[in-house]
Amino acid sequence: MKTAEIQAALKALGYDIGKFGVDGKAGPATEHAIKAFQADSGLAVDGRVGPLTKAALTGQKAPVRGADLPTFPPSKVGGPWPLQRDCMTFFGGVGLHQTSLVLPFAMRLAWDKGVTVRKITLHEKVHDSAARAFANIASAYDEAARKKLGLDLFGGCLNVRKMRGGSSYSMHSWGIAIDFDPERNQLAWGRDKARLAQPDAVEFWKIWEAEGWVSLGRAKNMDWMHVQAARV
Repeated sequence: MKTAEIQAALKALGYDIGKFGVDGKAGPATEHAIKAFQADSGLAVDGRVGPLTKAALTGQKAPVRGADLPTFPPSKVGGPWPLQRDCMTFFGGVGLHQTSLVLPFAMRLAWDKGVTVRKITLHEKVHDSAARAFANIASAYDEAARKKLGLDLFGGCLNVRKMRGGSSYSMHSWGIAIDFDPERNQLAWGRDKARLAQPDAVEFWKIWEAEGWVSLGRAKNMDWMHVQAARV
């Protein structure tokens, strides 16, 4: 889309494109309007009009990310995610088909809390689902609540490696698993110790489960830091 077309579409939808209106010049006001539209639409907030943003602006059907990869029937909990054993077929080779997700709130590296994270790398097939989940988390938990629960502590996503003590690839190898606050949700801890096993975290897990993601904590009572777009 040309800049003037983008501005006209944003203006028609009620977004403020600045005092100069539809002038065909991509200034700060236009970028701000694009980001506001992306945030309201549950898209990655990057200020760029890529295929998904264009489709949303024009009312067209959004292109399917990773459409060259095979698809599977929806899981019982609502997501289109495969069983763990089918991840190579569904998502392709480990470490491939990655994209960036701009987060709706700042996170800190769990292993270096002085470093702020504003975007993460994950598989393109899970991008939009994760974007919706993070947007809903931002709505359900304010900054103080996120900090209290440790939802602002990023423990990792893409990491090509084998499962601990096994020969199969970890779900992190495809960028389809995200860890939160690993220090207070250690691998072997159950619901008697893990912070994200407490009642105030239930809404957090329901948000992910609405997208078909699986909490290993809620499924197996272990690794409460971890949520994945694959069925166990």
